[in-house]
Amino acid sequence: MKTFVKRIPLTIVVLSIFLQFSRANISLPEIFSDNMVLQQNSFVTIWGWAKTGETIVMKADWMDKDMSTLTDTEGNWKITIKTPSAGGPYNIHLKGYNEIILKNVLIGEVWLCSGQSNMEMSAQSGINNGEEEIKNANWPEIRFFTVGTATSRYPQDHLAGKWTVCTPDEMRTFSAIGYFFARKLNKELGVPVGVINSSWGGTPAEAWMPEEVIQKDNFLHEAAAKQKPVPWGPVAPAMIYNAMISPLTPFHIAGVLWYQGEANTINAYAYKELLSALIKSWRIKWGYDFPFYYAQIAPYKYGNPFEGVEVRDAQRRALDVPNTGMAVLSDLCDTLNIHPKNKQDAALRLANIALNRYYKKTIPEDSGPLFKDMTIEKNKAIISFDHSEGLHVVGAGGKLTYFEIAGEDKIFYPADAKIKDQNVVVQSKKVKIPVAVRFAWTNTAVPNLFNGANLPASCFTTK
Repeated sequence: MKTFVKRIPLTIVVLSIFLQFSRANISLPEIFSDNMVLQQNSFVTIWGWAKTGETIVMKADWMDKDMSTLTDTEGNWKITIKTPSAGGPYNIHLKGYNEIILKNVLIGEVWLCSGQSNMEMSAQSGINNGEEEIKNANWPEIRFFTVGTATSRYPQDHLAGKWTVCTPDEMRTFSAIGYFFARKLNKELGVPVGVINSSWGGTPAEAWMPEEVIQKDNFLHEAAAKQKPVPWGPVAPAMIYNAMISPLTPFHIAGVLWYQGEANTINAYAYKELLSALIKSWRIKWGYDFPFYYAQIAPYKYGNPFEGVEVRDAQRRALDVPNTGMAVLSDLCDTLNIHPKNKQDAALRLANIALNRYYKKTIPEDSGPLFKDMTIEKNKAIISFDHSEGLHVVGAGGKLTYFEIAGEDKIFYPADAKIKDQNVVVQSKKVKIPVAVRFAWTNTAVPNLFNGANLPASCFTTK
């Protein structure tokens, strides 16, 4: 009787040996690399994979002694360390069966930038003064990490990307908002700044949220169902979150910058709830309530009459989520271009919010006027605002624009509006008993109401 021996292809043997060798060596997620920035004065976790039961020893230059841990039954390991105040560069040594040295590591402030194309837009994409900005972008204490675009039906533990030092070549293709924000923080705080850019043009908020958040909420689920497939990116819930955000959630950050909303004009009525749920869900996944600051989308000629302004107003109303801030950009826009080119001032406004509210620096004012309350006096509506000191009109011969008023018939008429005692008095001969006021309530409205910091008022409706 013959014995038959099944021949195993050499490639399989080699692959098997390679996999066994790989499992016996320490490996790290891509977010840990040379040139990275770790959040200062924090407990940060460094994690990775190795052979089951392997001892991992770690020592950073600022540490007095080594730290060690054992991998679990699935080969996972993590070590939590205390970071010092801002400084560096440092090396971090990791040793198991192999050794990894992370070099040129800085300790400072780390921010995650996310959203769609206006966050993704780089200096070489046609921003104001782009070539000059690129030429001068030598900031060795600013570090970039761009997350490669990817999708997944399930949460991942890997993503594509690497840390780089800010040079003209690296800044050229990086998020312009992220760069200008980091530059302002570096100048004002005098500490290294790391910026992680995880953004994808044309994508809705639903794709950036954990799936369970939408599936467990009937209102959000029905709103998400209104998204239609598009050729430039995913729209299904969690498809981007799983691949481009979930792998970052163990990485300690100072806060988040968000510039998104144009892709949610299709379900603008739900954007307040979508954005609020996104903020809360990310904080739950990270495990702490970091600051979340966002740009209000700019006026633009959308296809339907009010879809853009409804998103902007939803963003204003989402400010009731604690520890949030919004930069109004209506004066920086071109209503025929969905991508405003003035990314410098947009980033500066976001940076001033962070400097004032998170870093406790003295900024005279970090927000434009925001609707606070309405009172009725006979045929007049008195509108009060937060951030109203120095309320004034810019241009238009000193006449306030884009105020409308409605009576019990709910028909809005153009209104006469005047500033009085840091409030705005609104009236119309066609409305005897006011019940509602709205301001800048069109997709393309570029209003002229500003405060003393020359920051524009947000659109609103009182109805």
